[in-house]
Amino acid sequence: MIVPLKLITIVTEGLLKDKMIDLLHEQGATGFTIIRAEGEGSRGVRATDWEGPNFKFEVVASEEVASKILDAVQEKYLTHYAVIVWQSNVDVLRGDKFSR
Repeated sequence: MIVPLKLITIVTEGLLKDKMIDLLHEQGATGFTIIRAEGEGSRGVRATDWEGPNFKFEVVASEEVASKILDAVQEKYLTHYAVIVWQSNVDVLRGDKFSR
């Protein structure tokens, strides 16, 4: 059976990796995928190796958990860090995997 859920995608600078993992757990995510990411945005390309890699987090969650994640990321990180976040609608099989 197909279940409608939310996909939260977060791209962040590497120094937030562990903090983002903690945030996702605290907000009720049942799992996530982390992908090393490179790219260019409104601030241009990150030019130095010492800054470390960017990471892309993908989280499939209920609307309630997705909302908590978005609120927490906005409150803690959007103002002072290189973070971008967006939400998409997804239809998944085995929807029970995404709830506690």
